[in-house]
Amino acid sequence: MEPFVKVSEAQKPTLLYLSKWMEQYPQLSIGFTTRVGGVSKGDFASLNCGLHVNDNKEDVITNRKMIAEAIGFSFDTVTCSNQVHGDEIALITQDEKGKGRLSQEDSIPFKDALITDQPNICLISFYADCVPLYFFDPVLQVIGIAHAGWKGTYLEIAKKTIIKMSEAYGSKPENILAGIGPSIGHCCYEVDERIINHFEDTYYLYSFIQSKGNGKYTLNLKEMNRQIMLNAGILPTQIEITQYCTGCSSDMFYSHRIEKGSTGRMMSWIGLKSPIA
Repeated sequence: MEPFVKVSEAQKPTLLYLSKWMEQYPQLSIGFTTRVGGVSKGDFASLNCGLHVNDNKEDVITNRKMIAEAIGFSFDTVTCSNQVHGDEIALITQDEKGKGRLSQEDSIPFKDALITDQPNICLISFYADCVPLYFFDPVLQVIGIAHAGWKGTYLEIAKKTIIKMSEAYGSKPENILAGIGPSIGHCCYEVDERIINHFEDTYYLYSFIQSKGNGKYTLNLKEMNRQIMLNAGILPTQIEITQYCTGCSSDMFYSHRIEKGSTGRMMSWIGLKSPIA
């Protein structure tokens, strides 16, 4: 069963919710946006969330505000980083809350993962084919979000995020729920040897590469990240993985690969809405 459930309402953005977790933990909000239901125009129509793709800034901010309202967060809790396809992780406190929501320049610099144990902070990341990763420790009420393209996957940002949650907050991997959201599937993600060569010494990841001949390969980034999570101690029963491919469903998602770079960005989010007694 697909864990990300689509919700479409008139005059509201179309969103995907990881509803199983939200039903079990009502204080949690978690999900992924689509490209449907916003105000952006042209190549960015219509729910573009990226401020760095030459869309009209005010349209992007309007889209972000619409999403925040739909998911039940005040817009001033929306907290974003400046992603660089790396493996650096930021610990978010009340001092960082709200950074990056209004401008790219104000975002948390050079971080591809965010974690916090603070309620009423909505962690945000941006995508147009890369893999959104979600983490929730229901025992200690710690949340995390990470951005994994092929570089972040090779750098094992999923494992490093889990380790950082343990070091910073005491989370145990066996208690952490992990999610893998909509991203480009191996069906659409063809790469050359320049990229494949990075994985040659990472044998358990190399098994998720398939040769097409003539120096071309397909990568299964979702399954790679699932294996990284398992190797980091996440229980297999506690990993949710989507079947959505952003390349196959360009009517629902922006795809940098399919649309040759001229496109918008979706947004992943995770947040705890209130303190736990």
